Amino acid sequence: MTQCGRAHPPGRAGYPSPVTVVTSVNVNGVRAAAKKGFLEWLSATRADVICLQEVRCEPGQLPVELRELPGWHAVWAPAATKGRAGVALLSRKAPERTAIGFGSAEFDNSGRYVEIDLPGMTVASLYLPSGEVGTERQDEKERFMAEFLVHLTELRQRAAEDGREVVVCGDWNIAHREADLKNWKANQKNAGFLPEERAWLTRVLDEAGYVDVVRQLHPDQVGPYSWWSYRGRAFDNDSGWRIDYQIASPGLAERAVKAYVERAATHEERWSDHAPVTAVFDHRF
Repeated sequence: MTQCGRAHPPGRAGYPSPVTVVTSVNVNGVRAAAKKGFLEWLSATRADVICLQEVRCEPGQLPVELRELPGWHAVWAPAATKGRAGVALLSRKAPERTAIGFGSAEFDNSGRYVEIDLPGMTVASLYLPSGEVGTERQDEKERFMAEFLVHLTELRQRAAEDGREVVVCGDWNIAHREADLKNWKANQKNAGFLPEERAWLTRVLDEAGYVDVVRQLHPDQVGPYSWWSYRGRAFDNDSGWRIDYQIASPGLAERAVKAYVERAATHEERWSDHAPVTAVFDHRF
């Protein structure tokens, strides 16, 4: 576990009031992850809500152990293109409302966004396009970002009017600061650390009014990284990127009491190239 160094994840004991635990993780194919340890992690987690990205399958393709999850309410949002993207939300409490997509003609069927309403709180799972400089993939990423910023702004405004808080969790595929990736100097012209991408994420925080929960709690820490390439010894050398975020409305961010990355102890124990990012909020729905 990474949290300003290493620490064990918190239980509910020891907090002055009831808490809500939210976890986000890109599973890099949920069926493959299930064979490597995801199900064991799921049975042990103390999360109340889990945001999944890059599920890469439709609900009907899920093995029975994933299709039937006792104690969880699941909302799956697969991509129209089979075997690509896909997001999901698992919650202990039944959602009051669910929504797939954010009103985009281009992206609502791409398996990149799903949100649910729980009492007093909207939780969303996001898989932002990764992009690739000089290709249509980067153009797609830029179109997505332009539309999504509008949605984020309107979402927070609506939530404020309704007296609700918001947290948008997921793989944002952008390292915001130099402290968010190990080799930042070598990646300044690569997708994920381009100046215009980083500027867009600044707008999410400054203009749309959200807060990066992990960075708020650990303002001076390098990382904690949440993704490491499978190539070479990136994981062993902790040569990673922090691209998985929990971006919250200010009221909810103020109630964040702990945030950490559930980094596997060894390379062999990983069940994804990403690690879960977990936040604990002094809030109970």
